[in-house]
Parts: sequence; C-alpha cells; structure tokens
Amino acid sequence: MPPNFRPFTSSLSKRLLTGNHPMKSLLAVLAIGLWCVSPSCTFAQINGTEAPIFVWPDLAPGETQRTTGTQLPMRAVDKPPILRIEKIRRPPMHVYPATGNANGAAVLILPGGGFGKVVPNLEGSEAAEWLCQMGVTCFVLNYRTRLPGNTSEPPWKRPLQDAQRAMRWIRANAKKWNLDPGQIGLLAFSAGGQVGAIMITNRDAAYESIDSTDTHPFRPDFAMLVYPWNMYNKETDQLMPVIRVNKNTPPSFIVHTHDDASTSLGSVLLYADMKRNNVPAELHVYETGGHGYGTRERPNSNIGSWKDRATDWLERRLPR
Repeated sequence: MPPNFRPFTSSLSKRLLTGNHPMKSLLAVLAIGLWCVSPSCTFAQINGTEAPIFVWPDLAPGETQRTTGTQLPMRAVDKPPILRIEKIRRPPMHVYPATGNANGAAVLILPGGGFGKVVPNLEGSEAAEWLCQMGVTCFVLNYRTRLPGNTSEPPWKRPLQDAQRAMRWIRANAKKWNLDPGQIGLLAFSAGGQVGAIMITNRDAAYESIDSTDTHPFRPDFAMLVYPWNMYNKETDQLMPVIRVNKNTPPSFIVHTHDDASTSLGSVLLYADMKRNNVPAELHVYETGGHGYGTRERPNSNIGSWKDRATDWLERRLPR
C-alpha cells in the first residue's frame, strides 16, 4: 500500500460526490476507492486538500446554480484512468502543497476538456505532482463548463472569469500558503491553454469586481501553455482576435505537436508575436504525440520529454 494512502473517503472521492443521484455518487466513490488501492495509484490521485476552495464567495457571475459538476463514466480504454467532470456551475479549486523544499512559488493549473468538461487528473493533479516536487504549491481549478445551447457568449468567457478570479484569490491568500505573490505562475492544457493565452495577453478583467480580492492582479508572473487548443483562425490565417500579445505578457513556455489536429500554427503565431514584443519565450513543437497527453508518455513519440524541457525553463525562474 502506498505510504501516503488514504481510504476512499479521501479528498479525491469527496470531490466526486457531484451527481444528484445518491446511488450514482456512491458508485463513483467506490470505483475510485478500488482504483486507489491498486499498485498504480500515485501521489497525484490520493493527495490534495480535503475540501475544495471556492474562489467565488457565492454564485459565480451569470450563474443561478451551485453545482460543482458530475463525473462522466470511466472509459476502459484509458489506462491509467482519466477523470472527466461536466456540468460545473460553481468552480472548485484543489490545493497540492509543495512536497520538495517549498520555494514560495505557486502555479494555477487549468485542465483541458474542450469546454464541455474538465479532466482534473490527466491535466491537473498529475502535473501538480511534478511541480510539487520542485517546491511549487499547485492549485488545480475545475472551471465552469459550457452551458448547452448557449451561443450568446464565447465558450472561453466563464472559464476566463474563473481563472482570473482564482489567480487573484491565490495572491490575496498568499500568506496562508507561505507564497510570494510575485511568483505565481500558470500551467494550462488544451482548452485551458486557450483560456491561458487570452489571460496572459489581456489587460482587462472579464468580470466586475465584487470584493477586495479583485484588487489583486490576475495576470500570472510566468506561463506554460501545453497544446493550447484552437487558437488559430484558418480563415484569417491569424490568432483569435482576443489574443493580443503585448509587452506586459509574462515569460512563456509553449508546447505543441506537429500532428495535433488543433494545429500548432496557433502556438507558432503566439510565439512569433511574443518575439516581436520582446517577451521572453520558449517554443517546442514535437513531430508526434497528438493531443491530450498531459504529462504522460505516448507510443512512438518523445513528447513525454516536454516536462524535462519545462523543468529547465522553470529552474531559471523559480526562487532558489
């Protein structure tokens, strides 16, 4: 049994009590409990805060519900398993304290999921394990998912509001976690990466201020975007208009693959704009690997080495 093992009533199982039907929730908890006693259970699957943090004091902007999401059925093809959460109306955030020598830095992690869901282990807690070992405290945000039939606003708007609020919340509560508010970064995957690209290139908040937390800046001090999704507009051969790199855009590390259907052209154009604006940046485009690998290896690809390149990049920026 792993030394840090917690029974299936741990934080992970608690956060999966998201369905409205009691039996469905019980089955989800039992399934995760059995999974976490297997030899493949890792730090990332069994640690984190016991209770989620809610960055909005009550209802999130434009919401009428407080549901934290529903877990979709596991897919047998996913080994190790991949969690997928949909119907999030009140976004929970989970903290993963540094396991190495804490250096006062933190990273907000935005998972992907195409805006209809989020994948909080593949593109959340598994990445947190890597960063926590570097002395970084991690915050994984399950931002709000798309409302069915809502075509009146872009799908990134509410996730962007959640991400900006989360970044402000982390800075407002930095002392509680022994963090340096000037060393708060961002790691964002896929759809979360699209949100991250918008977040680091815009000066304006996506929502009206509600309390003192919103006096803190929402722009991260550094950013890592991993296969940011659909930033490229094929019709215009340009980035999405909302992505506007400027001289205040933070230093960035960007990863993509040549064979990703969401196209590395968006990452290439984003890097080019950073170069034009003298923003420190590093871009890696791997030939193979596809999309949605998180920090995992892929057959016939060296995409799993992106984490090593990011470690080199981070070590030049993290406090010592």
